Amino acid sequence: MSLTKEDLPALILIDIQKAFDDEEYWGGTRNNPEAEENARKLLDYWRANQLPLFHIQHISVNPDAKHGINSPGHEFKDLVKPLPGEIIIQKSVNSSFIGTNLKEQLDDKGIRNVVIAGLTTDHCVSTTTRMAGNYGYETYIVADATATFGKKGIHGEYYNGETMHLTALAQLNEEFATVVYTQALIHSMK
Repeated sequence: MSLTKEDLPALILIDIQKAFDDEEYWGGTRNNPEAEENARKLLDYWRANQLPLFHIQHISVNPDAKHGINSPGHEFKDLVKPLPGEIIIQKSVNSSFIGTNLKEQLDDKGIRNVVIAGLTTDHCVSTTTRMAGNYGYETYIVADATATFGKKGIHGEYYNGETMHLTALAQLNEEFATVVYTQALIHSMK
């Protein structure tokens, strides 16, 4: 891995919100219970080194949905809550780029490298990662700072959260992004 602080990589923390505390609602068998802790380690490093940072917040178009503006689920989890002055970008679809000014902000700041973490690996994290790669950003996805839930397959079979997580990462790796891990990433950037 050749990413350094001098590359001014942007950390994009996606949808680390209280709505995802309801594991059964999202499909059960959530993997990687340390994802938020690892996201916090990244956040602490980015803050300490004054690197570009973007908090992405999903706000459902249905105000009463788990991520709806009328639900406490739309709030960021306390562990990664933005500080005053940190950039918050609100979205209502899976991609952090659609209907937002994320790309314009990255481009205006001359950012060419992005590090992505958050929830959930196979939905908003994957969609944002794919678009970042397609836009030509050097994209890194942090495997142990992302997580997802189990899903029912097209024939009624059940895939647990770890299987969904690993297959989503496999689809992204070396095609749209480089898959990395929290400690290795931080160590490489020192």
